[in-house]
Amino acid sequence: MNELFAARLKKLREESGLTQEELGEAVGLSSEYISLLEAGKRTPSIIALNRISKYFQKNVSYFLETRENPFAVLQADERLNSATKKILARFQKICDEYLELERLTGRHCQLAPLYSGSLSPQNMAEEERRRLGLGNEPIRDIFRLGETNGCRYFRVSLPEEARISGIFIYLEERDAAFALINSNLSPGKQVVAAAHLYCHYLRDRHESPIIDNLDVIVDEYVTLYSPREQFAQSFAARFLIPPSKVRELVERDIKTRRLTYPEVIFLKRYFGVSTPAMLRTLRLMNYLSRSQFENYFKLDHEAEERAIFGDVSVEEIETSEPSPDLVLPERFYLLKKEAELVEEAEEEEAKEKVKSQENPAAGKEGPGREGEEN
Repeated sequence: MNELFAARLKKLREESGLTQEELGEAVGLSSEYISLLEAGKRTPSIIALNRISKYFQKNVSYFLETRENPFAVLQADERLNSATKKILARFQKICDEYLELERLTGRHCQLAPLYSGSLSPQNMAEEERRRLGLGNEPIRDIFRLGETNGCRYFRVSLPEEARISGIFIYLEERDAAFALINSNLSPGKQVVAAAHLYCHYLRDRHESPIIDNLDVIVDEYVTLYSPREQFAQSFAARFLIPPSKVRELVERDIKTRRLTYPEVIFLKRYFGVSTPAMLRTLRLMNYLSRSQFENYFKLDHEAEERAIFGDVSVEEIETSEPSPDLVLPERFYLLKKEAELVEEAEEEEAKEKVKSQENPAAGKEGPGREGEEN
């Protein structure tokens, strides 16, 4: 028990950005006691266990029970059909390969801080933007952003009948997080799904695995799901479309309280999101009346955008072309190349070592003969 409790206590404390002294003060225990618990040298009392569990908003069982591998949980899930489980088995192999590449290159992703449940989704989105130094500018590539902050993104074509927008996996024993996005979604919906899963990564990683239905990334339907999903979707909207930037653009350039449809599409292109996502944000900010919102929402967005701007940004395209079977992150290929270079260097070193063992006098003969001649 001590070893498991110690590892999980230390992980939660570090992810929360607390020192042992700060945690001890928060739960009414001495920093020395916290230190002994994290070192596995003391068994927590019932009082200490309850205080720590309550502080981190975890069940006591979280600190005491070994958790089943998330991939095993998915394979046992009766809601997933055999075709989906086959894809997930392949996904697991790729995740293992990715982690092996990180081990070979010594470049393991450092996890982002774990946020507590006390923040609202809007405040959490703004805090994460501040942490990343994004200001209120658009996120041009949510996949690269997540990848460089410890959440490895993969895009995989999932069966239509699975009705899955994305899956989040956290491998606690390996301290690694993965997000799978359904590549059959339009690019705009993939961006929303990625931001939604990024919230799970920041806040709900210990609840892995998390399967997101197609409807959880649609504001009109997400209210039918758990508060966790509603939180993640509110986070995604604020994270992708900062209201402060919307107000800045409207007040500085558009200069009107009620927006026309072309102005909506201009903002949508600026933030790199889908038109429905932009419409929902503008309605919440009262830049659209209810009737405007309903009328705009019914339009053929792709055709309208093409008519206004002469082309359509990639986020809006609902393609009928077959989706890529698998899209791996660029960092995967980078690590793979680096691992090859490491392997080549090790092989060359091994060859040189063998040569020196086979002919230990090689390199000594020249100076020896020169000494004899002298």
